[in-house]
Amino acid sequence: MNKLCSMKEAIAASVTDGCSLVIDGFTHLICFAAGHEIIRQGRRNLTAIRLTPDLVYDQLIEAGAVRKLVFSWAGNPGVGSLHALRRRSEASSPERLELEEYSHFGLLSRLLAGSAGLPFWPLNNYAGGDIARVNPSIKTVTCPFTGQALAAVPALRPDVAIIHCQRADAEGNAQVWGLLGSQKEVAFAAKKVVVVAEEIVSTERIRKDPNRTLVPGIIVSHVVHEPWGCHPSFVQGFHDRDNDFYVKWEDISRQPETYRAWLEEFVYGVKDRQDYLARLETGLLDKLRAKARVCEGVDYGY
Repeated sequence: MNKLCSMKEAIAASVTDGCSLVIDGFTHLICFAAGHEIIRQGRRNLTAIRLTPDLVYDQLIEAGAVRKLVFSWAGNPGVGSLHALRRRSEASSPERLELEEYSHFGLLSRLLAGSAGLPFWPLNNYAGGDIARVNPSIKTVTCPFTGQALAAVPALRPDVAIIHCQRADAEGNAQVWGLLGSQKEVAFAAKKVVVVAEEIVSTERIRKDPNRTLVPGIIVSHVVHEPWGCHPSFVQGFHDRDNDFYVKWEDISRQPETYRAWLEEFVYGVKDRQDYLARLETGLLDKLRAKARVCEGVDYGY
């Protein structure tokens, strides 16, 4: 089945007001293009889920799209705070977010349970901190084999998962290499999956390198071809991380006025990703474009 569509069509069909959403990726393969389209379409009251919410989630928060954040760490990596999140986390904020915090493994365990069709996931965690004390979703169970007391977290099944990858076919078979996040667990846990790819290739090419297929097309709802959809994040083999952007973001996002001006120019003021890319500084894409470093293939014969 050909599932190819535009980003606008994929978001309109998948992301609804009040739904729960994961835009995955761990520094690598973070789909900013999807986040920006969600903002343009005016979605509201989202439950935003992510182990490491960084700039794209902060932008969703500043735009008023998020009601609740489920997370395990938040910040501008290597730089500092997320200022929209910080402003809306303070007790005096009239638009205060609901926050639900876990350890990294605790939130991953919720996704593991969801992906495996289990009601909860046990883990030997939380004994040394206060997260379990302030998060009522973290319970205690007794191991039926050893009698040991273990923490337990409930399964998480997001309404929508958005996964960026290096290449996919029109059926949604998505291949990833380089730094992995929780894309596989998120995709299998979610009710709907949108795959966004730098490159659309034939199914024959996917089958020639089957071990790179992280997300199978059978669980994918929509496929979007969106080169540079992750900027300022990076895509191994296609383009580098725009480190200067992350540094500049500290000053852009610190004040609501400069934050709003950036959103007006680069999100609300563009119609799609190509329009966004055209507004970036001259020569930036050439500077970030990856230099070839091809890995040798393997023989799958038998």
